[in-house]
Amino acid sequence: MRQRLKMGWDMTVRHKYVLVLLFLYRLLWGFFLYRFIDSVVTPILARYPDQHPNSDAAHLFLIEAQFRLLKTDLINEVLWMLGGLLLLRMVLTPLFNAGVYFSFYHAVEGEGTRVLSGMKQVWKPVTLLYWIENGLVLLPAIWLLPLAKDLFFSESSLTAWLQGLLPYAAAWMVFGFIIHLLFQFMQFGAASQEGIFKGLGLALRRVLPLLGISFILLGVGLAVFATAWAISFFWSGFLAVALHQAFHFVRSLLKLWTSASQYQVWSTTES
Repeated sequence: MRQRLKMGWDMTVRHKYVLVLLFLYRLLWGFFLYRFIDSVVTPILARYPDQHPNSDAAHLFLIEAQFRLLKTDLINEVLWMLGGLLLLRMVLTPLFNAGVYFSFYHAVEGEGTRVLSGMKQVWKPVTLLYWIENGLVLLPAIWLLPLAKDLFFSESSLTAWLQGLLPYAAAWMVFGFIIHLLFQFMQFGAASQEGIFKGLGLALRRVLPLLGISFILLGVGLAVFATAWAISFFWSGFLAVALHQAFHFVRSLLKLWTSASQYQVWSTTES
């Protein structure tokens, strides 16, 4: 396990320029998503009666906000923009995956990094697998969203509603995590042109080392997140902003390190 983590770290360092691109991708995605949400929410919240509000004023604000969202074209514009952003992410993310996984395979062979070649050669199967993965992860929402709606109207408080949804949300997260791991190994097989079913078979045979590496780096990520949150909670201003931006870089580093370490499990089994 320790050896796989070290080999994954070495491969991550070899792909340091990919790390920079991944960091910029996450940073820009978060910035534009924040600016878009801010442009929609801020004008609505600006009309909140914060100067000595009473129950009638707050109720009138909610009615007006509901009217703007449901009775005007605002919701259509929001949905179209969100759909466009989601489609853009669904296209760009598998392209990055295809290039990085293809480069992992050829980096082991001593041929250097070949991210751009991977984007050109194996983007189709990796993109298809990525879309199928996301479709399977979202599939339980067909059942869970109506369930959440029914519980919302049946529970007496918001706390009881959240507590009732917690087991289902936890099960959904575990389901999504398992699907992600299985499809990631299938993408390894597609990117290396060894075959997706071979990649899936190797994942099933090496499930314990895979889970071990994933949980170790997940724990590191949670520890970093907790530290960053605690520091930003007690210290505000420029330090908090700088720390938040640095956290995006650390997230990108951990994601690339996790993928590289997981690939070491796959490649070792393959050989």
